[in-house]
Amino acid sequence: MLTRATTSDCVMPTLDLPSLQKLIQPMLPGLLGVRLTEATPERVRAELTVRADLCTAGHILHGGSYMAFADTLGAVGTVLNLRPGQKTVTTDSSTHFIAGAPEGTVVSGEAVPLRRGRSTQVWQTTIHNAEGRLCAVVTQTQLVLDAQGS
Repeated sequence: MLTRATTSDCVMPTLDLPSLQKLIQPMLPGLLGVRLTEATPERVRAELTVRADLCTAGHILHGGSYMAFADTLGAVGTVLNLRPGQKTVTTDSSTHFIAGAPEGTVVSGEAVPLRRGRSTQVWQTTIHNAEGRLCAVVTQTQLVLDAQGS
């Protein structure tokens, strides 16, 4: 599933972009339509088409859609920083909504790590609308679990 190759003290991800996309496709990110465009241990970028079923009654992207999109990017970034046998789960997420993204447009997201520790990682995702306007800023904490789940 998720494999890692180690070189000295470094962890080198062996998952390429198509493999990561295939991995998330049968889960919530696939249902949302998340399209990964870049995925490295230092940055994850993706796009999401604002469909009617992801919107509010006002035809703008629903807050939960922003949050799920951002959570996906932060989780992917964390996975790319895990050591063999580790897994991750989100423990905290804070979202600030700034502007809307209308139905029929595409939003882009970029997640970068604020902290990549041994037991937790903190990622911040910015989401922009098609005009480049900042729509949301999401900061999330990912717990890093060892092979035994603790």
